[in-house]
Amino acid sequence: MRRFGCLILIIAAVIIALVTGNFIYGWNASGPLQDERQIVIKSGSSLGMAAQTLEEEGVIKSADAFLNRAKILGGSQPIKAGEFIIPAGASNATILNILQGGKTVQRLVTIPEGTPSIIVYEKLMAEKLLTGEIDVPAEGSILPDSYSFERGEKRADVVARMQKAMKDTIAELWPKKTALSVVKTPEEAIILAAIVEKETALARERRTVAAVYSNRVNRNMMLQADPTIIYPITKGKPLGRRIRQSEIAAVNNYNTYSMVGLPKGPIANPGRASIEAVLNPAKSEYLYFVADGKGGHVFANTLAEHNANVAKWFALRRQRGEM
Repeated sequence: MRRFGCLILIIAAVIIALVTGNFIYGWNASGPLQDERQIVIKSGSSLGMAAQTLEEEGVIKSADAFLNRAKILGGSQPIKAGEFIIPAGASNATILNILQGGKTVQRLVTIPEGTPSIIVYEKLMAEKLLTGEIDVPAEGSILPDSYSFERGEKRADVVARMQKAMKDTIAELWPKKTALSVVKTPEEAIILAAIVEKETALARERRTVAAVYSNRVNRNMMLQADPTIIYPITKGKPLGRRIRQSEIAAVNNYNTYSMVGLPKGPIANPGRASIEAVLNPAKSEYLYFVADGKGGHVFANTLAEHNANVAKWFALRRQRGEM
Protein backbone atom coordinates (compact mmCIF):
# COMPACT_ATOMS: atom_id res chain seq x y z
CA MET A 1 0.00 0.00 0.00
CA ARG A 2 2.85 2.34 0.82
CA ARG A 3 4.44 1.67 -2.57
CA PHE A 4 1.09 2.18 -4.27
CA GLY A 5 0.58 5.48 -2.46
CA CYS A 6 4.02 6.68 -3.53
CA LEU A 7 3.22 5.70 -7.12
CA ILE A 8 0.00 7.66 -6.98
CA LEU A 9 1.89 10.68 -5.68
CA ILE A 10 4.49 10.38 -8.43
CA ILE A 11 1.82 10.08 -11.11
CA ALA A 12 -0.04 13.07 -9.69
CA ALA A 13 3.18 15.07 -9.59
CA VAL A 14 3.93 14.17 -13.21
CA ILE A 15 0.41 15.11 -14.26
CA ILE A 16 0.65 18.43 -12.43
CA ALA A 17 4.04 19.10 -13.99
CA LEU A 18 2.72 18.29 -17.45
CA VAL A 19 -0.36 20.46 -17.00
CA THR A 20 1.71 23.32 -15.59
CA GLY A 21 4.29 22.98 -18.34
CA ASN A 22 1.59 22.93 -20.99
CA PHE A 23 -0.07 25.94 -19.35
CA ILE A 24 3.17 27.92 -19.40
CA TYR A 25 4.18 26.62 -22.84
CA GLY A 26 0.82 27.71 -24.26
CA TRP A 27 1.46 31.19 -22.91
CA ASN A 28 4.83 31.59 -24.62
CA ALA A 29 4.44 29.39 -27.72
CA SER A 30 4.01 30.91 -31.17
CA GLY A 31 0.44 31.79 -32.07
CA PRO A 32 -1.61 30.96 -35.17
CA LEU A 33 -1.28 34.32 -36.93
CA GLN A 34 0.39 33.83 -40.31
CA ASP A 35 0.89 37.49 -41.22
CA GLU A 36 1.17 40.76 -39.34
CA ARG A 37 -2.27 42.19 -38.58
CA GLN A 38 -3.79 45.39 -37.22
CA ILE A 39 -6.28 44.78 -34.43
CA VAL A 40 -8.67 47.34 -32.95
CA ILE A 41 -9.52 47.10 -29.25
CA LYS A 42 -12.53 49.29 -28.63
CA SER A 43 -12.58 51.86 -25.85
CA GLY A 44 -13.91 50.39 -22.60
CA SER A 45 -13.09 46.80 -23.57
CA SER A 46 -12.37 44.38 -20.73
CA LEU A 47 -9.65 41.75 -21.02
CA GLY A 48 -12.37 39.20 -21.76
CA MET A 49 -13.82 41.35 -24.55
CA ALA A 50 -10.35 41.86 -25.98
CA ALA A 51 -9.70 38.11 -25.89
CA GLN A 52 -12.92 37.49 -27.82
CA THR A 53 -11.83 40.01 -30.46
CA LEU A 54 -8.43 38.35 -30.74
CA GLU A 55 -10.03 34.94 -31.26
CA GLU A 56 -12.45 36.26 -33.88
CA GLU A 57 -9.54 37.82 -35.77
CA GLY A 58 -7.55 34.58 -35.66
CA VAL A 59 -4.78 36.07 -33.55
CA ILE A 60 -5.21 33.47 -30.77
CA LYS A 61 -6.68 29.97 -30.80
CA SER A 62 -8.92 30.28 -27.76
CA ALA A 63 -10.24 33.30 -25.92
CA ASP A 64 -10.86 31.24 -22.79
CA ALA A 65 -7.35 29.77 -22.76
CA PHE A 66 -5.83 33.20 -23.35
CA LEU A 67 -7.91 34.73 -20.58
CA ASN A 68 -7.10 31.98 -18.07
CA ARG A 69 -3.37 32.21 -18.72
CA ALA A 70 -3.44 36.03 -18.73
CA LYS A 71 -5.04 36.15 -15.29
CA ILE A 72 -2.27 34.02 -13.80
CA LEU A 73 0.79 34.84 -15.91
CA GLY A 74 0.03 38.26 -17.35
CA GLY A 75 0.26 40.55 -14.35
CA SER A 76 -2.25 43.14 -13.18
CA GLN A 77 -1.50 45.98 -15.64
CA PRO A 78 -4.70 46.94 -17.55
CA ILE A 79 -4.95 46.77 -21.32
CA LYS A 80 -5.28 49.87 -23.50
CA ALA A 81 -7.79 50.70 -26.20
CA GLY A 82 -6.72 51.55 -29.73
CA GLU A 83 -5.33 49.97 -32.88
CA PHE A 84 -2.38 47.64 -32.46
CA ILE A 85 -0.02 45.83 -34.83
CA ILE A 86 0.25 42.14 -33.90
CA PRO A 87 3.26 40.44 -35.51
CA ALA A 88 2.98 37.07 -37.23
CA GLY A 89 3.25 34.14 -34.85
CA ALA A 90 2.90 36.35 -31.76
CA SER A 91 2.54 34.37 -28.54
CA ASN A 92 -0.16 35.05 -25.98
CA ALA A 93 2.46 36.67 -23.74
CA THR A 94 3.62 38.96 -26.56
CA ILE A 95 0.06 39.95 -27.45
CA LEU A 96 -0.81 40.88 -23.88
CA ASN A 97 2.40 42.90 -23.57
CA ILE A 98 1.39 44.82 -26.71
CA LEU A 99 -2.09 45.53 -25.38
CA GLN A 100 -0.81 46.53 -21.96
CA GLY A 101 1.99 48.67 -23.39
CA GLY A 102 -0.49 50.82 -25.27
CA LYS A 103 1.78 51.40 -28.27
CA THR A 104 -0.98 51.98 -30.80
CA VAL A 105 -0.75 52.55 -34.54
CA GLN A 106 -0.13 56.24 -35.21
CA ARG A 107 -1.27 58.02 -38.36
CA LEU A 108 -0.45 61.52 -39.50
CA VAL A 109 -2.44 64.38 -40.97
CA THR A 110 -0.23 67.13 -42.37
CA ILE A 111 -1.22 70.79 -42.56
CA PRO A 112 1.24 72.75 -44.75
CA GLU A 113 2.16 76.33 -43.86
CA GLY A 114 -0.34 78.82 -45.23
CA THR A 115 -3.24 76.38 -45.42
CA PRO A 116 -6.58 78.18 -44.96
CA SER A 117 -8.97 76.78 -42.39
CA ILE A 118 -11.51 75.68 -44.99
CA ILE A 119 -8.87 73.29 -46.39
CA VAL A 120 -8.03 72.07 -42.87
CA TYR A 121 -11.72 71.34 -42.40
CA GLU A 122 -12.03 69.49 -45.70
CA LYS A 123 -8.90 67.44 -45.05
CA LEU A 124 -10.10 66.33 -41.62
CA MET A 125 -13.62 65.55 -42.86
CA ALA A 126 -12.14 63.47 -45.69
CA GLU A 127 -10.13 61.34 -43.26
CA LYS A 128 -12.38 58.30 -42.88
CA LEU A 129 -10.59 56.94 -39.82
CA LEU A 130 -11.60 59.99 -37.77
CA THR A 131 -15.06 60.42 -36.27
CA GLY A 132 -17.51 63.20 -35.44
CA GLU A 133 -18.45 66.51 -36.99
CA ILE A 134 -16.56 69.80 -36.73
CA ASP A 135 -17.06 73.37 -37.83
CA VAL A 136 -14.49 75.19 -39.93
CA PRO A 137 -11.82 76.23 -37.39
CA ALA A 138 -11.24 79.94 -36.82
CA GLU A 139 -8.79 81.24 -39.41
CA GLY A 140 -5.28 81.51 -38.00
CA SER A 141 -6.03 79.29 -35.01
CA ILE A 142 -4.26 76.19 -36.42
CA LEU A 143 -0.50 75.72 -36.30
CA PRO A 144 0.62 74.03 -39.54
CA ASP A 145 2.46 70.79 -38.74
CA SER A 146 2.04 67.02 -38.91
CA TYR A 147 -0.29 65.63 -36.25
CA SER A 148 -0.70 62.01 -35.22
CA PHE A 149 -4.10 60.48 -34.68
CA GLU A 150 -5.60 57.09 -33.94
CA ARG A 151 -8.35 55.20 -35.71
CA GLY A 152 -11.73 56.31 -34.37
CA GLU A 153 -10.41 59.48 -32.73
CA LYS A 154 -12.72 62.48 -32.76
CA ARG A 155 -11.95 65.20 -35.30
CA ALA A 156 -12.69 67.79 -32.64
CA ASP A 157 -9.86 66.38 -30.52
CA VAL A 158 -7.41 66.65 -33.41
CA VAL A 159 -8.47 70.26 -34.02
CA ALA A 160 -8.03 71.00 -30.32
CA ARG A 161 -4.42 69.76 -30.49
CA MET A 162 -3.74 71.88 -33.55
CA GLN A 163 -5.16 74.97 -31.87
CA LYS A 164 -3.29 74.34 -28.63
CA ALA A 165 -0.08 74.09 -30.66
CA MET A 166 -0.76 77.55 -32.15
CA LYS A 167 -1.56 79.05 -28.74
CA ASP A 168 1.58 77.55 -27.24
CA THR A 169 3.71 78.75 -30.16
CA ILE A 170 2.50 82.35 -30.10
CA ALA A 171 2.86 82.40 -26.31
CA GLU A 172 6.45 81.24 -26.68
CA LEU A 173 7.38 83.64 -29.50
CA TRP A 174 5.57 86.81 -28.42
CA PRO A 175 8.08 87.73 -25.67
CA LYS A 176 10.84 87.63 -28.32
CA LYS A 177 9.27 90.46 -30.34
CA THR A 178 11.87 93.08 -31.34
CA ALA A 179 11.60 96.85 -31.68
CA LEU A 180 11.39 96.48 -35.48
CA SER A 181 8.08 94.64 -35.26
CA VAL A 182 4.95 96.73 -35.87
CA VAL A 183 2.38 94.28 -34.49
CA LYS A 184 0.81 95.31 -31.20
CA THR A 185 -0.88 92.07 -30.17
CA PRO A 186 -0.41 88.34 -30.73
CA GLU A 187 -3.54 88.44 -32.90
CA GLU A 188 -1.95 91.06 -35.15
CA ALA A 189 1.19 88.92 -35.36
CA ILE A 190 -0.85 86.02 -36.77
CA ILE A 191 -2.68 88.34 -39.20
CA LEU A 192 0.55 89.77 -40.64
CA ALA A 193 2.33 86.40 -40.55
CA ALA A 194 -0.46 84.91 -42.67
CA ILE A 195 0.17 87.54 -45.35
CA VAL A 196 3.92 86.90 -45.27
CA GLU A 197 3.22 83.16 -45.51
CA LYS A 198 1.08 83.59 -48.62
CA GLU A 199 3.53 85.98 -50.29
CA THR A 200 6.68 83.86 -50.14
CA ALA A 201 7.55 80.21 -49.75
CA LEU A 202 11.27 80.91 -49.41
CA ALA A 203 12.72 80.81 -45.91
CA ARG A 204 15.42 83.33 -46.81
CA GLU A 205 12.80 85.90 -47.84
CA ARG A 206 10.39 85.78 -44.91
CA ARG A 207 12.04 88.41 -42.73
CA THR A 208 12.56 90.71 -45.74
CA VAL A 209 8.92 90.42 -46.83
CA ALA A 210 7.94 91.06 -43.21
CA ALA A 211 10.16 94.15 -43.29
CA VAL A 212 8.40 95.49 -46.39
CA TYR A 213 4.98 95.26 -44.75
CA SER A 214 6.30 96.60 -41.46
CA ASN A 215 7.74 99.63 -43.26
CA ARG A 216 4.43 100.19 -45.03
CA VAL A 217 2.53 100.06 -41.75
CA ASN A 218 4.94 102.57 -40.23
CA ARG A 219 4.44 104.93 -43.19
CA ASN A 220 0.65 104.52 -43.17
CA MET A 221 0.77 102.99 -46.65
CA MET A 222 -1.59 100.36 -48.01
CA LEU A 223 -0.09 96.89 -47.75
CA GLN A 224 -1.35 95.99 -51.24
CA ALA A 225 -1.00 92.26 -50.74
CA ASP A 226 -2.69 90.26 -53.51
CA PRO A 227 -3.72 87.34 -51.24
CA THR A 228 -5.92 89.73 -49.25
CA ILE A 229 -7.92 90.40 -52.41
CA ILE A 230 -8.50 86.71 -52.96
CA TYR A 231 -9.44 85.68 -49.40
CA PRO A 232 -12.92 87.28 -49.28
CA ILE A 233 -13.72 85.61 -52.60
CA THR A 234 -12.53 82.04 -51.95
CA LYS A 235 -11.86 81.89 -48.18
CA GLY A 236 -8.27 81.16 -49.03
CA LYS A 237 -8.66 78.58 -51.77
CA PRO A 238 -6.85 79.22 -55.08
CA LEU A 239 -8.68 81.72 -57.27
CA GLY A 240 -7.87 79.81 -60.46
CA ARG A 241 -7.78 82.91 -62.64
CA ARG A 242 -6.39 86.43 -62.76
CA ILE A 243 -7.61 88.99 -60.27
CA ARG A 244 -10.14 91.38 -61.79
CA GLN A 245 -9.89 95.16 -61.54
CA SER A 246 -13.24 95.23 -59.77
CA GLU A 247 -11.84 92.85 -57.13
CA ILE A 248 -8.75 95.00 -56.65
CA ALA A 249 -11.01 97.99 -55.98
CA ALA A 250 -13.45 96.06 -53.78
CA VAL A 251 -13.97 97.57 -50.33
CA ASN A 252 -14.13 95.03 -47.51
CA ASN A 253 -12.35 94.18 -44.27
CA TYR A 254 -9.60 92.17 -45.96
CA ASN A 255 -8.60 93.87 -49.22
CA THR A 256 -5.41 95.79 -48.48
CA TYR A 257 -5.62 97.54 -51.86
CA SER A 258 -8.60 99.54 -50.61
CA MET A 259 -7.66 100.07 -46.97
CA VAL A 260 -4.73 101.13 -44.81
CA GLY A 261 -3.49 98.79 -42.09
CA LEU A 262 -3.99 95.12 -41.40
CA PRO A 263 -7.03 93.06 -42.44
CA LYS A 264 -9.60 92.31 -39.77
CA GLY A 265 -8.32 88.74 -39.43
CA PRO A 266 -5.86 86.18 -40.79
CA ILE A 267 -6.16 84.99 -44.37
CA ALA A 268 -4.55 81.59 -43.63
CA ASN A 269 -2.86 79.60 -40.91
CA PRO A 270 0.76 80.80 -40.78
CA GLY A 271 3.65 78.61 -39.74
CA ARG A 272 6.11 79.22 -36.94
CA ALA A 273 8.78 80.72 -39.22
CA SER A 274 6.45 83.40 -40.59
CA ILE A 275 5.33 84.34 -37.08
CA GLU A 276 8.97 84.66 -36.09
CA ALA A 277 9.57 86.85 -39.16
CA VAL A 278 6.92 89.43 -38.29
CA LEU A 279 8.08 89.53 -34.68
CA ASN A 280 11.66 90.07 -35.83
CA PRO A 281 11.64 91.51 -39.38
CA ALA A 282 14.83 92.31 -41.22
CA LYS A 283 16.30 95.79 -40.82
CA SER A 284 15.55 97.22 -44.25
CA GLU A 285 14.14 100.26 -46.08
CA TYR A 286 12.39 98.16 -48.71
CA LEU A 287 8.82 99.16 -49.54
CA TYR A 288 8.15 97.07 -52.64
CA PHE A 289 8.75 93.61 -54.10
CA VAL A 290 7.76 91.69 -57.21
CA ALA A 291 8.40 88.19 -58.53
CA ASP A 292 11.81 87.62 -60.11
CA GLY A 293 10.72 84.73 -62.33
CA LYS A 294 12.91 82.24 -60.47
CA GLY A 295 10.60 81.44 -57.57
CA GLY A 296 11.67 84.39 -55.45
CA HIS A 297 11.28 88.16 -55.40
CA VAL A 298 13.26 91.30 -56.15
CA PHE A 299 12.95 94.14 -53.64
CA ALA A 300 13.07 97.92 -54.06
CA ASN A 301 13.24 101.04 -51.88
CA THR A 302 11.54 103.41 -54.30
CA LEU A 303 8.53 103.29 -56.60
CA ALA A 304 10.76 104.04 -59.61
CA GLU A 305 12.95 101.04 -58.85
CA HIS A 306 9.88 98.91 -58.28
CA ASN A 307 8.28 99.94 -61.58
CA ALA A 308 11.48 98.98 -63.39
CA ASN A 309 11.42 95.57 -61.70
CA VAL A 310 7.75 95.13 -62.62
CA ALA A 311 8.54 95.96 -66.25
CA LYS A 312 11.23 93.25 -66.27
CA TRP A 313 8.79 90.77 -64.75
CA PHE A 314 6.12 91.57 -67.33
CA ALA A 315 8.64 91.25 -70.16
CA LEU A 316 9.65 87.83 -68.86
CA ARG A 317 6.03 86.74 -68.66
CA ARG A 318 5.39 87.91 -72.23
CA GLN A 319 8.47 85.99 -73.33
CA ARG A 320 7.04 82.89 -71.66
CA GLY A 321 3.68 83.42 -73.32
CA GLU A 322 1.93 84.08 -70.03
CA MET A 323 0.61 87.51 -71.07
